[in-house]
Amino acid sequence: MDELSELPKGGRITGTSRTELAGLLKDRYAAGESIRSLAQTTGRSYGFIHTLLAESQVPLRGRGGPNRRRKTGS
Repeated sequence: MDELSELPKGGRITGTSRTELAGLLKDRYAAGESIRSLAQTTGRSYGFIHTLLAESQVPLRGRGGPNRRRKTGS
């Protein structure tokens, strides 16, 4: 079974467990997985994953998706 799916739901993650989780998330994020996907896999919130990656000084990717800027008239 995947290590991330074995996390206990709710509750705090501190100390070594938090450091190990940050390392796993960092590797998977660097491999292309999205924050939203990591949140779903771990049962944690988007905000928790985002915070953990930011604490680990991971360069976060942009949102991507369609460009919503208005076209300027000619």
